[in-house]
Amino acid sequence: MDKQQIRELVWHKLVKSGVARPPLPPEGRIPNFEGSERAADRLCSLRVYREADTVFANPDSPQLPLRERILRDGKRLIMASPRLRRGLLTLANVRSPREAATIRGALRFGRSVKPWDVKVDLMIEGSVAVDLQGGRVGKGGGFGDLEFAILKEARAVTDSVPIATTVHEIQIVNAIPLEPHDVPVDLILTPRRTLRVVGRPPRPEGVLWYLVGDRMLRDIPLLRELKNVSGPGGI
Repeated sequence: MDKQQIRELVWHKLVKSGVARPPLPPEGRIPNFEGSERAADRLCSLRVYREADTVFANPDSPQLPLRERILRDGKRLIMASPRLRRGLLTLANVRSPREAATIRGALRFGRSVKPWDVKVDLMIEGSVAVDLQGGRVGKGGGFGDLEFAILKEARAVTDSVPIATTVHEIQIVNAIPLEPHDVPVDLILTPRRTLRVVGRPPRPEGVLWYLVGDRMLRDIPLLRELKNVSGPGGI
């Protein structure tokens, strides 16, 4: 199956099995699922989480429990604004972790931060589907992969920084076709299991500029700025 067929299969199975949570329908989204809190608890019990000071997390609904936990645990949270229109946001020491962990709350309480001014210890990505080899597919916009690429280009993450995702068991598929810009994960947390990927494929070295068109540069100011500063004598 190609990526879109995988997405449609997973969205359908989540609804049919009754484990899809609002916002509904899940089509076109990183799907929320029953048990997302338990999957978050699994990640938070791991050493890679306990030792992380700065955690990057996607802004989607199923990772809300994780973002709230990050803030409650006194860690620094880095979030991408929707479609990266407002770049990256940083939150820490907030009065209401539950509110600040939402997209609306992050936009209200978060401060803008440049990727070259942070060092990320752990990344959390949202997924529509994953496989046990670390392959991951998002909702189709490519922003999860682009967020990693920006952080890597800006040297905010290294190859050793673990990338985790929380999903329902239904979202684990046999195989996902990978392209050069795709970012595999290291850890898969479900409500039932903690899965560690062994021998994951290599990650992109940064932004693949040949895939970035004029429209992307126009719509994402951070990408334009990064392109200007990542050349000779830059980052």
